[in-house]
Amino acid sequence: MNLGRLLNPRTIALVGGRQAELAIEQCEILGFEGEIWPVHPSRDEVAGHRTFRSIDELPSAPDAAFVAVNRKQTVEVVRQLAKIGAGGAVCYAAGFAEAGDEGAELQRQLVDHNMPIIGPNCYGVINGKLGAALWPDVQGCERLHGERGAAIVTQSGNIALNLTMNTRGLKFTHVISIGNQASVRIEDCIAELAMDPDVAVIGVHAESIIDPIAFGQAAITAHSTGTPIVMLKTGVSEAAAHIAASHTAAIAKPADVYDALFERYGVVAVDSVNQLAATLGFLVDIGPLPGASLVSLSCSGGEASLVADRADTHGVTFASFDEAQEAAIRTTLGDLVAITNPLDYHTFIWNDETALTACFTAALDGSAEVAMLVLDWPTSGDPHTWFPTLKAIEAATQSTNTPTIVASTLPENMPRHVRQRLQQSGIAVAYSLDEALTAISIAAQVGQVLVGAPPGKHSSTPHRQHASQTITETAAKEILAANGIDVPRGLHGPPAEMDSATLRFPVVAKASGLTHKTDAGGVIVGIADEVALATAVADLGPLSDEILVEEQVTDGVAELVVTIRRDWPIGVSVILGSGGTLVELIGDTQTALAPVAEEKLLDMLRCLKVGKLLDGHRGGASAEHGAIAHVVRNLEALIATRPDIVEIEINPLIATPTRAVAVDALITLAETNKAEEIK
Repeated sequence: MNLGRLLNPRTIALVGGRQAELAIEQCEILGFEGEIWPVHPSRDEVAGHRTFRSIDELPSAPDAAFVAVNRKQTVEVVRQLAKIGAGGAVCYAAGFAEAGDEGAELQRQLVDHNMPIIGPNCYGVINGKLGAALWPDVQGCERLHGERGAAIVTQSGNIALNLTMNTRGLKFTHVISIGNQASVRIEDCIAELAMDPDVAVIGVHAESIIDPIAFGQAAITAHSTGTPIVMLKTGVSEAAAHIAASHTAAIAKPADVYDALFERYGVVAVDSVNQLAATLGFLVDIGPLPGASLVSLSCSGGEASLVADRADTHGVTFASFDEAQEAAIRTTLGDLVAITNPLDYHTFIWNDETALTACFTAALDGSAEVAMLVLDWPTSGDPHTWFPTLKAIEAATQSTNTPTIVASTLPENMPRHVRQRLQQSGIAVAYSLDEALTAISIAAQVGQVLVGAPPGKHSSTPHRQHASQTITETAAKEILAANGIDVPRGLHGPPAEMDSATLRFPVVAKASGLTHKTDAGGVIVGIADEVALATAVADLGPLSDEILVEEQVTDGVAELVVTIRRDWPIGVSVILGSGGTLVELIGDTQTALAPVAEEKLLDMLRCLKVGKLLDGHRGGASAEHGAIAHVVRNLEALIATRPDIVEIEINPLIATPTRAVAVDALITLAETNKAEEIK
């Protein structure tokens, strides 16, 4: 889909009354120099521009059109625009797919004409480079004149509008309120914006990703051009979690799967609009960082402590001062000041520009990858003694070429003139310590993503499948064993027919057909001999007509839960967690999209609470990580060849020094299948 004309128009048609008039006014505020063609059946002029009575009267096919008429008229106007070869349209009207069957049919008609459409049910598009505003309301964009800026794509017109009103100097090349995504989708916009050299970073606010594979391809395009993507994801909650019989469905939230999608494709995520704005601003002003090793400067021990505490939560570390740095800093501060990082430089050199410059320069001239100065500007009184600090950080930044951010502890303590001066000096600005540390952390993540290998595509789930039934543990293990996954030796049948002569003790006895056997008292472990087995079988008889007896795994290092499932619409997810009977209580999982790279898989295991056990905690035996990886690989291959399988859960997978054994397993089928089809 070619969005070039629609997003970067030189000629604009505006169809409608008051909303079209407002859009023209916004074009004029931004200094749009292209052609503006209002279309209205009865008015002679709109906002001072001569009108055209119909689409057919336009001088030529417009690059973009803003359509602000009712929903039924919108369908007809779009048909006429497509007929004359317009580059695309923004459809403002609501009442389409979000408004029932009739609206859905109108939306289907809207996209029948093979022309890019943004919306319907959206505010539209602003191009800050050209001053083009297909936008029926106020906005706060500043015109760009050759400099780079951020682009924002959002499903919320109000969030888009609010972002344009920022007073932090964040400028936008493009603002896109995407609406219903009937035609143009978020991933289409990302792919187009990533090719624009003026776009320093793409911010996205999304409630859903319609085509995750296309989203991934767009992210790969952005990676190839070195364009970061920062995502604000909303609309994820406990209520949206899977409700299924398996343990992991109770603890793995949809957010985990979206996070896995973003991580796979190098898309970094934030949790709030403030964080989004701060991060976009940092990436425009400074760009990606090679790492998050920080040197922090403040004239307050309290502020230094706050920075130390908050940095830990953001994954920001502190660079050590080498001997030369420490000596140079001590020369400026004297022997009474502790030379540490974060550095509390006290107020002994306050208002001394020369000493402050020497101190800051020495602190920045080391191994730190980024610097932060904490500075709150007075809102009353004479601020002249604050200027030496400002000049000193500017000089130190310039002489050491260290990426630097200045953060106030309160938003109101960073006045416009100070912010503008710092940004003109190439220094980023933040309105709280957390904003600054978030921006630093994410810029470092972006830096690592962009120097890494291009992301690989994930396994898709093109159709929603509804779970229908869970097959028996015995049948599930037969499938796993047939696909190269180690399961315990065992036998199953009615209690009266148990013959364990071929098994080695100790063994485990289970009542078949129970989903959560342990909770129901359906599992007896540590059965040492035939007599104990007979007692166990008798005890389990009332719970089930069939008993499963298996050799017990006695050399386990740790218990894991391993799940692979189709998470529509995202794809096939792989979930590793601390397993066993306490899986839900612990809630310790890591999620990735299939296929999972070997390095990522090992990282997931290290991040689990049982990770140290797997590595041989306190001199204990270590697990064979390759055997765990073998299980995951075989599960990926199995689900890829079996579209009837919705989910496979192994809990526990007992990891031993030599193997990984699926001790219990569930396989859930789609509703169209019968259990006998896979037995």
